[in-house]
Amino acid sequence: MKKIFFIAALIILAALYNNYTPSSACNSSMQKDIAGRILRFHVVANSDSDEDQALKLKVKDAVVTYLSPMLSESDSLDESIKIACENYDNINAIASQVIKSEGYDYSVTCSVEETVFPVKCYGDVVLPSGKYTALNIKIGKASGKNWWCILYPPLCFVDASSGIVPDSSKKQLKETLTEAEYRSIINEPEDTDVSFRFKYLTFLNQS
Repeated sequence: MKKIFFIAALIILAALYNNYTPSSACNSSMQKDIAGRILRFHVVANSDSDEDQALKLKVKDAVVTYLSPMLSESDSLDESIKIACENYDNINAIASQVIKSEGYDYSVTCSVEETVFPVKCYGDVVLPSGKYTALNIKIGKASGKNWWCILYPPLCFVDASSGIVPDSSKKQLKETLTEAEYRSIINEPEDTDVSFRFKYLTFLNQS
């Protein structure tokens, strides 16, 4: 009997997890509102080879390091876009230098433009699909997997490899978006779901 209850509980927990979609609250209008408040950063690798993917991340690191001091002082989307546009030449030079130093001769292009993104996750921040203004860097054929983050507010300057964006960075994001927009993109289940899950986890521990 305990085994049956255990399996049933696992099925319920899986259903709750799979049905939770933080971006589900984002309709087309909300997506456009969110897109009008943030600047994304998009780096596309030459290909999906391990070498090209590693090169993509090195280019990303170098550009983020360069832009960080300037963008961390920005207090608006327009100012962030202006900073990125005014530094095209330097960004291209930095990316090209990284590529050359790694032994490749790929071309590189840099632009700030509207870009169509699918649903994307950065740590526990999930942005809905749609058009966003982005600083785009395309390496070589630009046919490989891409890397992305948010330049404004400056989430690119935090380590989201753990799957969690720090509270300080979420605070900046929350101050930029409305409460509804913020709640729609943060991957945090509602209190009712948390209580429901804990109830069944407690049951399992007592079995």
